[in-house]
Amino acid sequence: MLTLQPTSNTPLVTQIVDGLKAQIDEGLLRPGTKLPSIRQFAHGHQVSVFTVVEAYDRLVAQGCLVSRPHSGFFVRRRAVADLPGAMAAVGAPQGFDAMWYLRKIFEHRHLSIKAGCGWLPGDWLFEDGLRRGLRALAADDADLGGYGDPKGFPPLRELICQAFAEQEVQVHPGQVLLTQGSSQALDLAVRRLVRPGDAVLVDDPGYANLLFSLRFQGAVLVGVPRTPQGWDLPALERLILEHRPKVFFTQPRLQSPSGSVASLAHLHRVLQLAEQHDLTVVENDIYVDLDPDPRPSLASLDQLHRVITIGSYSKTISPNIRVGYLVAHPDIVEDLAQLKMISGLTSAEFGERLAHGALTEGRWRKHLKALRERLAEAHQHTAQRLSALGFELFAEPKAGMFLWARHPAVPDAVVLSNKAAEHDIMLGPGHLFTADLAPSPWLRFNVAFCGDERLYRFLADHTGAAAAPAAALNPPG
Repeated sequence: MLTLQPTSNTPLVTQIVDGLKAQIDEGLLRPGTKLPSIRQFAHGHQVSVFTVVEAYDRLVAQGCLVSRPHSGFFVRRRAVADLPGAMAAVGAPQGFDAMWYLRKIFEHRHLSIKAGCGWLPGDWLFEDGLRRGLRALAADDADLGGYGDPKGFPPLRELICQAFAEQEVQVHPGQVLLTQGSSQALDLAVRRLVRPGDAVLVDDPGYANLLFSLRFQGAVLVGVPRTPQGWDLPALERLILEHRPKVFFTQPRLQSPSGSVASLAHLHRVLQLAEQHDLTVVENDIYVDLDPDPRPSLASLDQLHRVITIGSYSKTISPNIRVGYLVAHPDIVEDLAQLKMISGLTSAEFGERLAHGALTEGRWRKHLKALRERLAEAHQHTAQRLSALGFELFAEPKAGMFLWARHPAVPDAVVLSNKAAEHDIMLGPGHLFTADLAPSPWLRFNVAFCGDERLYRFLADHTGAAAAPAAALNPPG
């Protein structure tokens, strides 16, 4: 057992990482040895489970440990130096399973203030539409047996084509593949486009689930710095020339975690570079329905020549129905449909019918309008409160779910997140969203969960700021 020094200036995470690495190097932990579970280690050493998750995650990323689904963490049997070529550069690609543990902890319902989560509160979603869809489906005499269409429920695919036509993207149902949420759509794209050792461009910071999926696939992540207007374009061009990637996974609109929205000029430049260097661009557009402004997308500018675009209804109808979609060139969709069938046959037509019913029962647009207005109000409130506490905001989109912020008194967001968990508060530490999992001062705030005064009292207490009363910042009328 390690001996930790809680009063030391060295963070506990660093003490755990250094201590376990030393035991591995000295042969005290032999290759294949199973480590204590996260909760066992936390209990045995009297530290937060978040501290252990962070330490194990770093050890996995550094190639010292490997995680195995449903089994735990084990000392890696081969040193990183023994791995071939590019696999050594990326380290152990098994970080995805550590992320699974992390999400299990973060999503535990005992944390009542979920300021760092990635979903909307239940009463903000389209529950009424879903219930009406359930009643209509129960009254329908449709045959619910069998597996359904491999590409998904045809009427919903037609409806998606109509939605894309409103965005001036001309597609037909054969270009639409329904999936089990956007996560499956991204996973299919990763498996179709990426091989172990491939250099892949990603937003940095970027979409956490995608980053861990790419690591699991064995990709070498090349982070393209985000800016409030989109991307650092000179850096993007330099990275393309240096690494010769074939794919760029990106989220131009209301990005997670930064909330930023790429400008039209940036979208055009990305497509120019894609054409010039033979890049496929995977556009993660899952927050399109939260955007109050009609604006072009990479898909609309490219007309799906080089762009694969991904969307979801889980964020706006309900996460429980797990209905997402992927739209691309017909040849790519055929390949991805085969991959989908190999991994899970067809997607669930029952959920797809429910989504179709909710979208067509007549109240969908009214729901989206009210949801966007509610999010805009939450953005204004949260941005005002964080700024008053001395936080720097990366961008102020006034739409979508997220604000990306840092405080000069918080050098590592993990430390603050650990303390927050002890106060029944979930924060989103920045390292989860980075290409290299390096410590970060940034935090992701979900504005829909930032209305509780306890959050701001906690932040004030742990940043040395004085919390202004909410009434003083938001006077009535």
